[in-house]
Amino acid sequence: MKIDVVTIFPEYLDPLRHALLGKAIEKDLLAVDVHDLRHWATDVHKSVDDSPFGGGPGMVMKPEVWGPALDSVAAGTAAGTRLDSSLPHLDRPRHDELAGEAAASVAPQGAQQPVLIVPTPAGKPFTQRDAQELSREQHLVFACGRYEGIDQRVIDDAARRYHVREVSIGDYVLIGGEVAVLVIAEAVVRLIPGVLGNRRSHEEDSFSDGLLEGPSYTKPRVWRELEVPEVLTSGNHGLVDRWRREQSLARTWARRPELLETAPLDQADRAFLEQLRAAESADAPSTPQP
Repeated sequence: MKIDVVTIFPEYLDPLRHALLGKAIEKDLLAVDVHDLRHWATDVHKSVDDSPFGGGPGMVMKPEVWGPALDSVAAGTAAGTRLDSSLPHLDRPRHDELAGEAAASVAPQGAQQPVLIVPTPAGKPFTQRDAQELSREQHLVFACGRYEGIDQRVIDDAARRYHVREVSIGDYVLIGGEVAVLVIAEAVVRLIPGVLGNRRSHEEDSFSDGLLEGPSYTKPRVWRELEVPEVLTSGNHGLVDRWRREQSLARTWARRPELLETAPLDQADRAFLEQLRAAESADAPSTPQP
């Protein structure tokens, strides 16, 4: 996968060189170029914004800067800074890595229109399903807005050369789009085959099956007088799988019950949820009679 990021703060994207993303770069599964938007500014001050038409607070990022920048990135002529991995990773397999897990380069094959991702509070909420879809793309381009955002004509014009997706990572406002790019890039890249050692690591993630992931435990078996649930040490994989499923259902019921409306549930799942409802009703305080 190729990722291009256009920003006025290139150093903000340095975390893309670290951890699993850095490992993906080392494996040639990922290439990341960061571009300074001011490179396309034409005035002596290298300005990238101006006051909004119609008045109002703040500044809007200028189309005559963003347009040529996105043109160059789409054409492959933009000279950005190619990120390398932060530190060489030891070639030491994890305990759960699968033999033969795909780790071949996924260099683009054939012409394919790049995807332009514009992080904005006004965008469509970014979900795990979006991450899965984007992980199958060859070329992602991120446009990092600042101030009051990017002139809308830039987004409209870019649709001629890109598949454009305006996305939001939550119902809040950030200073700029760079943090959102880090979030989205990490969510997407970890799903590329070969980035994670064991594909079950993302197949069992929260939201992958429509539910939140249940709790996890490791050694020691007892810590500060708190014990690991006995079922996890039983050696009975069927019981462990069912326990994990029920923990996932219980956590989703308690924290994100709306997800249960669309999650795929079998008869055992529904029976367990009925138990939770019955227990909740039994614990609810009774209404005093007048």
